[in-house]
Amino acid sequence: MFHIAVLINTAGVIAGSLLGMLGGKGLSERFRRVLFQAIGLLTIGLGVKMFLDVQEPLIVLGSMAAGGLIGEALRIEEAMGRLAEQVGRGEGAHFARGFVLAFMLFVPGPMTIIGSLQAGIQGDGQLILIKSLMDFISSIMLATVYGAGVLLSAIGVFVVQGLLVQFASSLSFLQEPRYLADLTAVGGLMLLAIGVRMLELREIKVGNYLPALVIAPALSHFFG
Repeated sequence: MFHIAVLINTAGVIAGSLLGMLGGKGLSERFRRVLFQAIGLLTIGLGVKMFLDVQEPLIVLGSMAAGGLIGEALRIEEAMGRLAEQVGRGEGAHFARGFVLAFMLFVPGPMTIIGSLQAGIQGDGQLILIKSLMDFISSIMLATVYGAGVLLSAIGVFVVQGLLVQFASSLSFLQEPRYLADLTAVGGLMLLAIGVRMLELREIKVGNYLPALVIAPALSHFFG
């Protein structure tokens, strides 16, 4: 769990968030909106690229539908928001929104899964280090708009990646193409939803789709 690459990724999010919080104080709302739109457009582009790896669209659809229903029933995003509000008391919904968006951007995705498995099984943390640089830049821009909520997401990065590294030997099957392709596609759709939300085109509760990341490998196993 304390793999050096995971620690560097966590530190990158913390450093980027602090820089964004400091730099964002001097930016007007007009310039903050431009930065936020830039992140949203990039996120949509990454989501499309990831979805193009899809092998079985029906598995992806089933995963998203089932995962979304489970997440809505459990109100996962609301729980994440309440947790953020409790940690950042007095900061309000803006703080919670920043945490949810940053967590969904930094944590679910193939670089997190593959990079953590490679670090845990092979001791190779190169992919996580590449992700660390991307997260560092993204956290600067996000924290410029959302402030300390982005900083809190560093805990999620550390816990999730650390656990994946810790249990990498049991999860190594996720690197197989029949699992990875559709899991990546599910992550791509979630990134697309984040981008749509960032551009304020539609308010999508992306956090409620987190169960889809567990359901996708199960469906690939039984029906792929």
